Amino acid sequence: MSTVFDKRPWWQRAATVFMGFDGPLALAIVLLAAAGLLTMYSAGYDHGTRFVDHGRNMLLAAGVMFIVAQLSPQRLAQLAVPLYVLGVALLIAVELFGVTKKGATRWLDLQVLVIQPSELLKIATPLMLAWWFQRREGQLQAPDFVVAFVLLAVPVALIVKQPDLGTAILVLSGGLYVMFFAGLSWALILPVLGLGAVGIGGLIWFQTQICEPGVDWVLLHEYQKHRVCTLLDPTTDPLGKGFHIIQGMIAIGSGGVTGKGFMNGTQTHLEFIPERTTDFIFAAFSEEFGLAGCVALLLGFTFLIFRGLMIASDAPTLFSRLLAGAITLSFFTYSMVNMGMVTGILPVVGIPLPFISYGGTAMVTLGLALGILMSVARSKRLMQS
Repeated sequence: MSTVFDKRPWWQRAATVFMGFDGPLALAIVLLAAAGLLTMYSAGYDHGTRFVDHGRNMLLAAGVMFIVAQLSPQRLAQLAVPLYVLGVALLIAVELFGVTKKGATRWLDLQVLVIQPSELLKIATPLMLAWWFQRREGQLQAPDFVVAFVLLAVPVALIVKQPDLGTAILVLSGGLYVMFFAGLSWALILPVLGLGAVGIGGLIWFQTQICEPGVDWVLLHEYQKHRVCTLLDPTTDPLGKGFHIIQGMIAIGSGGVTGKGFMNGTQTHLEFIPERTTDFIFAAFSEEFGLAGCVALLLGFTFLIFRGLMIASDAPTLFSRLLAGAITLSFFTYSMVNMGMVTGILPVVGIPLPFISYGGTAMVTLGLALGILMSVARSKRLMQS
């Protein structure tokens, strides 16, 4: 018996590992990662080891992306139920044995490391729903959407109870995107949007009355009420709850059209911007790179989202189409909510800006999401080759 050896040069053998990787998506990732490193160096070079840690987190996320990209969508579908069950079990464990910091119980101490299980559900929930709709393909009926809603409501309710409204919004939106792409009727979507518009209008119209001290908002915690009321009028508490929004808007406005220049942001380096390396890093970016830099960053995210939707539309199976579409629109939610809260359009809910904000767990989750997109794109290209 003879053994056949691959006598190709090592670089040719290594290239086969990257066969099928989506070039435009990789380009978008590289450009946004470069913007993140540049911004983090300016905002965090004097903030301990933030810049070095941010680079390390990016490398870790790149490794996760590379590994996940090697998995086929069929293999990802097999992981849907175990990951979802594990995630919900960990959320229940957080409720029972979780670590409490600053009034929120979001972490689980495993002795070896402390984890935030809600991050896993950002991926596990749309993965589970895509798996569910794949199983019901060709026989989809209204009760199937009810089951999907229950599957979505369980982790969202557990995360809201921690409380962690920001992560709950991301998990909820990811699940709703799957349901939308699966064919959720506009007859159900439009009334909800209408109620939302009415609710926002009511908040603005009755702001003075409902934001009075002592008025209890039954469905929200007190700190969440303060966030909404501060959004409506930050000047009511300029040195407290409104400080973040006011300083963020000052930094953004002072950047002008072209910005103050790299490393020259006074609001940033004089530490007027709270959380300048995490949730409010967009304010630091805007101050130094101005409107031109913001437009370039928005174009980068738009390119990433557009390419992700193209990958989803070309995906060979319902599962991969639903999953890729939901993950892609999740990037839209991340960027829209983060930029919205920094500019005073949305309440401050603690959602990072992808690639730009500092964060270990969030960066790994980002790598996992990008790896899934690469996996879907790779499966299509390998089928065609």
